[in-house]
Amino acid sequence: MKLNRNLVWLLLIGVTTLFTQCKDSGEELTPDDENELITSVTLNFKESGTGTVTSFSYKDPDGEGGNAPTRFDAVSLKANTEYTLTVEFLDESKTPVDNITEEIAKESDEHLLVYTPSPATLLTYTYGDKDANNFVIGLTGTAKSGAAGEGKLKVQLRHQPGTKNGTPGPGSDDVNLDFDLKVQ
Repeated sequence: MKLNRNLVWLLLIGVTTLFTQCKDSGEELTPDDENELITSVTLNFKESGTGTVTSFSYKDPDGEGGNAPTRFDAVSLKANTEYTLTVEFLDESKTPVDNITEEIAKESDEHLLVYTPSPATLLTYTYGDKDANNFVIGLTGTAKSGAAGEGKLKVQLRHQPGTKNGTPGPGSDDVNLDFDLKVQ
């Protein structure tokens, strides 16, 4: 009889511990907001004064992984020149093609574009758009090239659902590309 009583107590303690560890922490569970499938990125540089638009593209029809990109242009800009920079994102794996740029604009409070030139003296970028929370987006802005030189231009589209705070830190990358950059 004593053995059965000890066994009952052990089971009771074990079940209580199990339920205590699984209790609701008060946080609301939400499904993960998946990253966008983006197969094409186009940077459009419109030269101030002349209005000439020069575009540079990245295309990877099957998305990240799998086959290598079919196009990865080097960005070539005039030295000491100001441009209006706009960017376009497409998912060309669908018919008709899905314009992800429109989705980014609609969900601007969840997205941030980050432009990082290396070396930093090759290009400066000033954001030209903001979301409803007054955080920058990066679908349009002003790019100013510096003196002649070569390097890289990292273009990141940060996906930040529920965490956007105006910095690149939170979230994950929808796009992370290193374009070759030549200023001449």
